[in-house]
Order: sequence, then C-alpha cells, then structure tokens
Amino acid sequence: MRQTWRWFGPKDLVSIDDMMQAGVEGVVSALHHIPTGAVWTAEEIARRQALVGVMKDGSPSGLKWEVVESLPVSEDIKKQKGDWRDHIAAWKTSMRALRAAGIEVICYNFMPVLDWTRTDLAWRLPNGATCMRFDLTDFAAFDIHILARPGAAGDFPESVADEAGRRFAAMTDADKAALAKNVVFGLPGAAESFSLDDVRSHLAEYDRLSPETLRGHMIDFLSEVAPLAQELGVRLCCHPDDPPFTLLGLPRVMSTEADYRAVLDAVDLPANGVTLCAGSLGARPDNDLPGMMARLADRVHFLHLRNVTRESEGIMGSFHEAEHLGGGTDMVALIAAVLREERRRRAEGRADHQIPFRPDHGQDILDDLNRKAQPGYPSIGRLKGLAELRGIMTALDHPVEGLRA
Repeated sequence: MRQTWRWFGPKDLVSIDDMMQAGVEGVVSALHHIPTGAVWTAEEIARRQALVGVMKDGSPSGLKWEVVESLPVSEDIKKQKGDWRDHIAAWKTSMRALRAAGIEVICYNFMPVLDWTRTDLAWRLPNGATCMRFDLTDFAAFDIHILARPGAAGDFPESVADEAGRRFAAMTDADKAALAKNVVFGLPGAAESFSLDDVRSHLAEYDRLSPETLRGHMIDFLSEVAPLAQELGVRLCCHPDDPPFTLLGLPRVMSTEADYRAVLDAVDLPANGVTLCAGSLGARPDNDLPGMMARLADRVHFLHLRNVTRESEGIMGSFHEAEHLGGGTDMVALIAAVLREERRRRAEGRADHQIPFRPDHGQDILDDLNRKAQPGYPSIGRLKGLAELRGIMTALDHPVEGLRA
C-alpha cells in the first residue's frame, strides 16, 4: 500500500514540509484554480509538480504528484446539456497532459451539484477535538425551511421533518446562516460565492432527471474517456457519493456496490475503476467495506481510508467522522483485504500491484485546532490516522504472523 497525502496547493495550510515529516511516499493534488470544463495545460501541471518537489527552504522533497483528485466532471457532462461535448474533449486533453507528465491515477466523482455534504465542519467531541458531522435533522431544517425546496418535507421521515421544524424555529439568524454556509461549502470551488438562489438554480437543472438517466450519462462519459485512458496507461477511479444517499432530490448513482458493478460492467476496461472510500461508503449500514474490497479488488485503483460513526441504522441518517480505527468499518479487515489483493497482483506481475491510499479526513486535535486548515484535512489528525493505519499494515504483513488468507 502506497502512502499518499492530499495537498490542496500553495494555499494549503498543511505544507509539503508537514507531509515530509509524516513520512508519506507520494502526493495527491489537483488544479483547483482552473475552471471546471477547461483544459489542464502541461505548463500548469508542471508548475504544480515543481511546488510538490521542494520544501520551504528550497531543499528537494523527493515527493511527486502521483494521484489527481479530482479532475472535475462538469455539470454539463452530468446533465448532457450545454457544452458537455466540449467539456469531454477538454477532459481527454487534460488526461493526455497528465499522463505525459507521468501521472497515472485520476480520481473523479459523478455527484450532481454537491461534491460532499456536512452540516457541521467543526463538531466538538467529548475530548475537545472537533470533526465534521452530518446531522439529518439539521439538513432537513436547511432543505425544508432555509432553502425551501418544493416537496422537500416528503423526502424525510415524518418524525425527522417534524423535529426539523422545531429545530428551525429555535434557530437564530446566525444559526441559519452558519448551517447554510456549511452545506453550501460542499459546492465545488464555491463555498464563499454561492447564494441560495444559485443552489436553487442548480437544482432546477436536475429536475426530473432520474438516477437511471444520470447513470446512462455517466456510462456515456466513460465510454468516451476510458478507452483513451486504457490506451495511455491511465487508471480512472470514481469516488462514491458523499453521503451515499439521495439529498436535495438529486439522483445518486455511486452509493453502493451494485452501483459500481453496473458502471464497471457497462464499460468493462481495466482502466475504468474504483476509488474505494471507506468513509463515504461506510455512512450507510448496508455497505460491507471489506467485502466490497474483495469483490471489486481487480478494479480498485485508489483508497480513501477513514471511518465514520453512524448515529442511526437507517440508510439515510446522521453520522460523524470517527478516529481511523473507530467507527463502523472494520479497518483491520479492510486493510487485510487490500493486502491480499496486492499479493495477488504481485504474483501476476502487475505494475500497479501497490495501491495508493491516503489517510482521509481526520479529527482536529492539538495544534490543528489553531491552524484552521481545510475542513476535514488537519495535519495532526491525519498524521495520527496514518500512524494507526501504518501500524495495521506492518502487523498484518509481518513475517512473524503473515497475512492470513
């Protein structure tokens, strides 16, 4: 398992020096400043690679940009409207430029409008740490009463909708503004500039677009890009929906193992693969992460290892970011499944036998509480998670015990 670390670029408050001290082997990054639908040029890619390659004092870091997360898929592509064909052409051009620069793994997602959704970006835990949280009742209060989406109340259990009304009535104007800001933060690149009217406009564009239609659009997209990825030697890997259930009336098509299997079978190429995010998929109780790893193993190109604590047992429910070895996913069993797949790949002589992973998210602890880095991406919290994951990897692969079949 190849240890990587997500870096948001020169504005990231967690530096190249920090990840060097964490002992990671590679970097996950993206050109977030380039508008969705535009081409990532060779010059922009090289500029990011150069930044990854040096520490603050100018010393070489020895690190390389190894995984793209994410090369964004435009809303036009998802809806097959507007400039969607031009955007696919630009995506393919960007993929060629990335491969020419030596980058082989490209993560993307196919979530409409929201890249991810949380209602609290710094929820306080009993020990004083903070983490991101999705509270279903708060989200219902936002959807029904703040956004005022037509028909929203019918998308929640009656008890949740009723409690959301009571909670909304008790909110101050500041509470309402903070909740709306937290939810809108999941809009790609738009946390500070999107209004509620902007959100309503985006939602209207998806009105009456069924999950079956959206899945068809995804398959059309992959039918265009995956053959080129296969030719270039690029591994594409789709990130699951976060959270993995319907929100705001939007269709979701990458929430379960069956969703992945449908898309992998429809475009049956090794280049068409999976980002197995244990946290996103683990937010619903019917997703068996170790089993999914075992059954989808051949097409898993990238791993996000994190954990969540589900606060209810329904498919749609509240959850918060747990410690990496806490929460509902058996992380030891999941890593064991990954190591078995890596052994199998090595025996086959596959060049991609080492699967890149990153310690995803993390709780804000110690100096993280003062640093105020990108929500969900603390320095020390992720370092703690990486240390825990590294310990499991070492123990399971140690010759004294060996990897159990």
